[in-house]
Amino acid sequence: MSNREHLNHLLGIKGLNEAQIQTIFETADTFKDLLNSQVKKTPALRDVTIANLFFENSTRTRVSFELAEKRLGADVVNFSSSSSSVKKGETLIDTVNNILSMKVDMVVMRHPAPGACQFLARHVNAQIVNAGDGTHEHPTQALLDAFSIREKLGDVAGKKVVIVGDILHSRVAISNIQCLQLLGADVMVCGPSTLIPRNIHTLGVRVSHNLMEAIEWCDVANMLRIQLERQDQRFFPSLREYSSLYGLTAKKLASLSKEITIMHPGPINRGVEISSDVADSHSSIILQQVENGVAIRMAVLFLLAQHKL
Repeated sequence: MSNREHLNHLLGIKGLNEAQIQTIFETADTFKDLLNSQVKKTPALRDVTIANLFFENSTRTRVSFELAEKRLGADVVNFSSSSSSVKKGETLIDTVNNILSMKVDMVVMRHPAPGACQFLARHVNAQIVNAGDGTHEHPTQALLDAFSIREKLGDVAGKKVVIVGDILHSRVAISNIQCLQLLGADVMVCGPSTLIPRNIHTLGVRVSHNLMEAIEWCDVANMLRIQLERQDQRFFPSLREYSSLYGLTAKKLASLSKEITIMHPGPINRGVEISSDVADSHSSIILQQVENGVAIRMAVLFLLAQHKL
């Protein structure tokens, strides 16, 4: 990678190549060892100030980033739009520039508008990490999901991964598709036709509307929740009917001719897209995903701050 410029931001998976993803994984391996040791912290970013700007609620992602930052020894500033001047009409760029005037080096941002992080990166003199922008991308979630598959199955290349659920409104799905394909996985999306984007074929994925067909095909099933907060119309008759057709249960898993790995980016709607007995089963790596999220985010922040990505 010496013949190319290093990344200054992580705006999406689209800006990464396979070698960079492998560098993130190898760095995350080191940080995961650290997290499982008695020390748990490193002063690697002790001279770096990071602002977490969350214009949407997201307890899991925000806490994961904050923990990663503190484990790296960074100074952390948390900013929530619900208690800020944004509600008084202040623009995004004003808000960020005010924070940067406090000498912030890096901004981790979640925003409901697709492309908000790209906009910031063009106008603000700080490193930007996309923690989710609308229905566009969620790169660190895709990285931790792929890292978790690698940890469980040894490699991502050659694996069959199905992403089930609300593909239409999911930033997780798009980032996952791009990341998995870069690493050599075969990807399928599954859900009702109303929740599958019409142009999804252009991404080179398989499409199924039959859950049993999809899980019989795959090695890994990544179950997404129905994002009711992003839906302005009804895309299926009822949650009960959706759960009957696309909810993953122990009975459906038991009918398979093989064992598969179960994932979920969270938060889980138990009894809708996944039953409790499946979420808590030995086939599930959902808790490992949460643990790996801290290591992956430590790796991303460290590599960007050190200009090694």
